[in-house]
Amino acid sequence: MQNEMVETIALYTAQIPGAKDSMNQESLESQDKTGKFVVDVSQPQLTAYWPSKDLHNGCAVVICPGGGYRGLSIDMEGHAIAKRLVKLGISAFVLKYRMPSYKTMDIPKWGPLQDLQQALHIVNSGAKEWHLDPLKIGVMGFSAGGHLASSAAVHYQRPVLPTIDSKLFKPAFQILIYPVISMDPQITHLGSRTLLLGENANSLDTEYFSNDTQINKNSPPAFILHANDDGHVSVENSLRYYHSLRESQVPVQLLLLPHGGHGFGMHHEYNWFESFKMWLKLNQLIN
Repeated sequence: MQNEMVETIALYTAQIPGAKDSMNQESLESQDKTGKFVVDVSQPQLTAYWPSKDLHNGCAVVICPGGGYRGLSIDMEGHAIAKRLVKLGISAFVLKYRMPSYKTMDIPKWGPLQDLQQALHIVNSGAKEWHLDPLKIGVMGFSAGGHLASSAAVHYQRPVLPTIDSKLFKPAFQILIYPVISMDPQITHLGSRTLLLGENANSLDTEYFSNDTQINKNSPPAFILHANDDGHVSVENSLRYYHSLRESQVPVQLLLLPHGGHGFGMHHEYNWFESFKMWLKLNQLIN
């Protein structure tokens, strides 16, 4: 018996707001046993994984794969995760979001967040039809996708597009796996910062997109995972976010692994997915 059904959902029905007319720039940079790494994404897309009726529990997650705002580890940090989530009865939506680029968008720093807010808006708007609980629709992000997911979690009152209702894109929870959080040059992932904000990022953009500085008491509860020896995205990103959430009395669980480096997805000797599953249960997101 198939555990899930897969469906592609258009993120925008007409011209993408803020996009320049251009050919599809996307290409496959590499592929290995963990899947594809696609770069220069310019046509965003949402892929829905629906659990079987007997497992379906109304919880939903929009997944943002990582790739340094240059590309997306679309299989290992996207589709593979969705296939695990549906086995828990969760409806999973893999977001192929656009890479910030002046070739394809008017204001590159807004492109990825616009796509994620639009995706959350679609999922929340479809909650009744899809039998989803609006109080159980969250975001999940890996690496730079973790920066994007946390951006949606802290900027939920600030729609990039004035046409969408901010009440329909606040994530109910956030799951951040070895995330980029801060744009502080001392701890950020410089590649992600440069591609998102440009070579000479100003102080306003640096603070706005340093998500640890944007938390308030209404920020969504969080599950954070990071390896202490991550050589690409310093664990200090997760530590700062954790401390900021605690200071604002937002429920947070931080799981630090002694080793594992960066970008391991679910390929780690420690089965972090079991800890994550327990967190979902304790937060009454799944039974």
